[in-house]
Amino acid sequence: MNGLSAHDISRLLLAIALLLALAHVLGELARRFRQPAIIGELAAGIVLGPTVFGRLWPAGMAALFPSTGPVAVSLQALTTLAITLFLMVAGMEVDLSTIWRRKKAALWVATGGMLVPFVCGFVLAWRHREFLGASADAPRFVFALFVATALAISALPVVAKILMDLQLFRSDVGMTIIAAAVLADLVGWLVFAFILALLEQRSGAGLGVGQTVAVTLAFVLLMLTAGRLLVDRTLPWIQAHTTWPSGVLGLALATGILCAAFTEWIGVHAIFGAFLWGVALGDSRHLRARTRTVIEQFTSFIFAPLFFAAVGLRLDLLAYFDPAMVLVLLSLGIAAKVIGGGLAAKAAGFATRESVAIGCGLSARGAMEIILGVLALEAGVIGERLFVALVLLAIVSSMTSGSLMQWVLGRPRVIHFAAYLSAKTFTASLQANDRRGALAELAALAAAAGGLDANAILDAAWSREQLVSSGLGGGVALPQVRLERLRQPIVALGISREGLDFDAPDGRPARLIILLLTPSDQTPLQLGLLSSIARTFRDPQLVERASECTNWTQFLALLRTSGALEPVAQA
Repeated sequence: MNGLSAHDISRLLLAIALLLALAHVLGELARRFRQPAIIGELAAGIVLGPTVFGRLWPAGMAALFPSTGPVAVSLQALTTLAITLFLMVAGMEVDLSTIWRRKKAALWVATGGMLVPFVCGFVLAWRHREFLGASADAPRFVFALFVATALAISALPVVAKILMDLQLFRSDVGMTIIAAAVLADLVGWLVFAFILALLEQRSGAGLGVGQTVAVTLAFVLLMLTAGRLLVDRTLPWIQAHTTWPSGVLGLALATGILCAAFTEWIGVHAIFGAFLWGVALGDSRHLRARTRTVIEQFTSFIFAPLFFAAVGLRLDLLAYFDPAMVLVLLSLGIAAKVIGGGLAAKAAGFATRESVAIGCGLSARGAMEIILGVLALEAGVIGERLFVALVLLAIVSSMTSGSLMQWVLGRPRVIHFAAYLSAKTFTASLQANDRRGALAELAALAAAAGGLDANAILDAAWSREQLVSSGLGGGVALPQVRLERLRQPIVALGISREGLDFDAPDGRPARLIILLLTPSDQTPLQLGLLSSIARTFRDPQLVERASECTNWTQFLALLRTSGALEPVAQA
């Protein structure tokens, strides 16, 4: 019986253990410097790969990470499973309702943010094929189409993480960036599916290109229509009759892998099927935030580090680093995104600063760029030099996107949310037993304090709540509204004794509900207030003590004695 010997199994397990351990250590180190964990995970592979370990001890690297043989095949199988599950989770981040609710702005920004870099990338690859080191076997059109797609796509998970770190995820700017990135991902993967179909036809494998494209489009339509409805109707039954979270987790993984097998069979790639299944699953209203978090953690803590560390193993930065190519791709890739997305956002009605910030937010490529590069390298479309340049573009754009957004949006004055909270907008006893009722009570308080229309505030807050839940976790919810004619911010805070379900990621009910009203033209001020609230209530003990306050005086005294009233400036 052919298979792995005991020696092969030992080497395989040792290789996986080293990759995972170093990926987690360097990933945590990257987070300490407020960078995406993917940067540390890639660094782990670079350290263990030909760039460092391979030069210090070539025989040791060849023994631990062989390029051929059963160990190499097994490791490749694991990384294929890892990338498939990672793309399923990335698909779960795609909120189709976000696109629909912000359809005009999202369509403008997504079109501009994709079209400009796509055209720039296509022209560059078509006219300067040799400079980019195109594979000799790669057709000119396919190569140009790939480079264009690689420059046009955004990394939705990285973009979402950056916006969360900046406390911009639930802002108008943040939701527009997310919606545009969702569209960019969907279109980008469709184009890449077409590229893979062309390659399959050229190699004589799989269906013809016309058949592949037709079946792929039919599968996309099926998953985004009937598939979504089927998932939405099946989830309640799964949750009612199976043990949580194993029932939903089993459904997610099994069906995701099945969809991946189907798209691999038709000649696209396994990750495309997993991505579409993730979109259908994540769009269901019955998928709780806590369940979503469990699925994401299961994948992100085990499979994603393994995959990105394995990518680092393939990078030989010393042998294939081309300074000129890296500089051109970095400059063109970031500038084209900022210009295209910024001009489109301006046309959609955003202010100049916000428009440029949107363009900067879309410039982060991250994991999606690397995944495209890996697949193109394996398919023989690109060479090692371009692969290294694309990985560096993904890393640098992910590291600089958030900083550029902060710089463009400016530095607000030193503020604290309590400066806009008063006894008139505070209640220690919310009577509501659901989200909408709590929002109605807080909207009434804010309206009375600011001479506003309570119904208008409630409608805006509830509309945003349906778009994205305001549960932060830790017993805190932060609904927010931006009003055009508002002169200064208003903060209304209510305490719920029993706690209300605001669909928080940790599943905990919210006992502190903070309604934030800000002027629509003061994004830096809104950013500062969001940061102030997040910093104040990041301590679980403070949240617990605040939830027990019975009046405004006790609450204010708690903030003062705990040091939470120290104002902060958000960079």
